[in-house]
Amino acid sequence: MTPLVRRRLENFKANRRGYYSMWIFLFLFGLSLFAEFLANDKPIVLSVDGRLYFPIFEHVTEQEIGGELPIEADYTDPFVLDLIESQNGWRISPPIPYNYSTIDLYIDASAPAPPSARHWLGTDDGAKDTLARLIYGFRLSVLFGLTLTALASVIGVSVGALQGYFGGLVDLIGQRIVEIWAGLPILLILIILASIVEPTVYWLLGILVMFSWMALVSVVRAEFLRARNFDYVRAARSLGVSNFVIMRRHVLPNAMVATLTYLPFILSGAVTTLTALDFLGFGLPAGSPSLGELMQQGKANLHAPWLGLTGFFTLATMLCLLIFVGEAVRDAFDPRRTMSSPTR
Repeated sequence: MTPLVRRRLENFKANRRGYYSMWIFLFLFGLSLFAEFLANDKPIVLSVDGRLYFPIFEHVTEQEIGGELPIEADYTDPFVLDLIESQNGWRISPPIPYNYSTIDLYIDASAPAPPSARHWLGTDDGAKDTLARLIYGFRLSVLFGLTLTALASVIGVSVGALQGYFGGLVDLIGQRIVEIWAGLPILLILIILASIVEPTVYWLLGILVMFSWMALVSVVRAEFLRARNFDYVRAARSLGVSNFVIMRRHVLPNAMVATLTYLPFILSGAVTTLTALDFLGFGLPAGSPSLGELMQQGKANLHAPWLGLTGFFTLATMLCLLIFVGEAVRDAFDPRRTMSSPTR
């Protein structure tokens, strides 16, 4: 480990708020990656008549466990549960015995039902468990945001590098394209396209990537404009090194310092954009677990405050953690910052 990397790590750890926020966020995100084992209407392990099944990983029909129907067993059905017990069977179920799409047909109260021992955070207006949808929605939002951030960063860094390194006409044309593209009304375009094509996750991701890559263009362009006349770049040119190699090996590492400080904020912006679109009804397909859809249900069901409060506090916590991590990353890559005392 070089002294520079060691100094950056120490500066990152010195920002205690950002350092602990990173571990909290990684812990929550890591838990959500195993959502099928935390919230699922299928048992993790099922034993019937001495035979072991793993319903989460395989398709187990009702006939295989002694029933009559050749369809997948519904483990929320009391008949199926009695069937398992009658054959000396046992099962290990997730802590939350509901999937994000599971409709509780045997709920005691009318939907949306308030929090209870059966549903820890209540249900939505479709009798679906709120906590299960929250776990799956958190995972989907973070994965969507990470993918959007990665794709947009690759395009933005590439465009900014070309503009800044070559300058002149390339920079002039690139700036005009970015200005025109940034002036397009993204929400209006999404509304028009949503009325023509049924939105999917990949369709929405592609549309947002088309309008999200401009966030890093100006930063990378400024770094390349500053670094292209440095002595080591001129020396590489005089030695006959190609422009692509110079950009990738000599200029890009310096430009990435400023770029990396923006990534946590771009990720938080991507999550907020997805939530806003889902709240307005132009986001993910209906039925998908989403924080925006949960908040929209809270607005539509003011008599069920647990829906809106759950979505609000989850989104607020996620964004606060990402902002704190972004501040720590900024401190770590700040060249004017030396080893400092821990900050709270």
